[in-house]
Amino acid sequence: MIESKGRAAGGTEYSWCRAVPSGTGITVLAILTNKMPETTKLQDALSKLQTFHPILRSRLHANNPSKNSFSFVTSSTPFVQVKSFNLLSTSKILESSENISVSPLQLILEHELNQNDWSNLNRSKCINVSDVFFASTYALPNGKFVLVLRLHVTACDRTSAVALLRELLVLGGQGEGERKETVMKEIIGNEGEVNLAIEDMIPKGKNKKGLLTRGMDMLSYSVNSLRSSSLKFTDAKSARSSEVVRFQLNKDNTDRILQECKSRGIKLCGAIAAAGVIAEHNNYLKRSNSDHHHHQRKYAVVTLTDCRSILDPPLSNHSFGFYHSAVMNTHVIKGGEKLWDLAQKMYMAFANAKNCNKHFSDMADLNFLMCRAIENPNLTPSSSLRSSFMSIFEDTVIDDSDETMQQKVGLEDYMGCASVHGIGPSIAVFDTIRDGQLDCICVYPSPLHSREQVQALVENMKNVLIGIGE
Repeated sequence: MIESKGRAAGGTEYSWCRAVPSGTGITVLAILTNKMPETTKLQDALSKLQTFHPILRSRLHANNPSKNSFSFVTSSTPFVQVKSFNLLSTSKILESSENISVSPLQLILEHELNQNDWSNLNRSKCINVSDVFFASTYALPNGKFVLVLRLHVTACDRTSAVALLRELLVLGGQGEGERKETVMKEIIGNEGEVNLAIEDMIPKGKNKKGLLTRGMDMLSYSVNSLRSSSLKFTDAKSARSSEVVRFQLNKDNTDRILQECKSRGIKLCGAIAAAGVIAEHNNYLKRSNSDHHHHQRKYAVVTLTDCRSILDPPLSNHSFGFYHSAVMNTHVIKGGEKLWDLAQKMYMAFANAKNCNKHFSDMADLNFLMCRAIENPNLTPSSSLRSSFMSIFEDTVIDDSDETMQQKVGLEDYMGCASVHGIGPSIAVFDTIRDGQLDCICVYPSPLHSREQVQALVENMKNVLIGIGE
């Protein structure tokens, strides 16, 4: 195989290259289907995806372990191979879980979130090259199957994962040969090289910041991080893995929440973040049996925004890679806040920061602090590596998929998210509106937090959102 074009990792990509080995940034898309995947057909579809997306056929190189530098080297030909698990192998994985109430799809998702092919990358001169794209199929006892795509987050952020699913459905649902090729070109064009890193595409002047301002901002982030509250730590010493809690709302409740957001000129992320903060603060007050007026707390919320449309030049949603930036806001909660008042306040804090270009100007600062925390966990409370209470995405994924296309490939359900058990929030929310209903995948580090603890938090979030107990 001939290795051809490539480029060095950018600043944000470098930070993720440091984060993924410890467990944060493993992107997983798990697809439940009622049809046995045809190996040849699936292999062909994945090879075409690699052909259309150069970063998927790239390998991540740790160039110099002593200097911690990384680069993408892109193969001229696709090379992904599907790994298959038969019924016996899958059953062993499912039986290893102590939680029988969790669906097989979710258990396999959690299993894949903790398969870290990058854990030793850059730690030894013997291990300095790794693929960024892996595919597996799992046979289930009920005659169904799960297809899993696992990727390094530098190659696949949430926008890329959504596009990846849609393109895979096109490839699986259309006819043979030229027809597939035509459809794919209509969707994504025919790009030949890995796109530039996000830092190299920031519009001129948008990331400008004076030295004094940069120093003050970094000090502020550091101090606020130490003073911010999180979920109560259940076990801060044991080795960690990522686990998932899922919650869904019916169409009526989803419509009502979206209408309320629209009437206030805010996005759904504000409501979800506010519900999470209110739910956790209420839990804290119950634990402490305290009058809320004397127990205000600070909660840090990270909002991730997709920058593709505002880069220079702009990118389409089918341009794979990591092109999100983060805005971190800290909110003081006294207790007794109303959902929609707090949602508006939290969303406007994010929107104002974005209007001031902080998603660009603070990018290098947050990346730097992220790497320092990875190197020195003791800089975080209880060495937990928690950087915030919650992370949320500015824009919700809207999925109104073609039912006919889904039926052709036998798709019944899917879940997509990324791991967080290294550096990251206590809870990361991946929200989608599927056929008019809100569907949230909430990822958390275990056993730092327990499934029962997060399940209770998520249930309370759900109740706050739909107005129960207000």
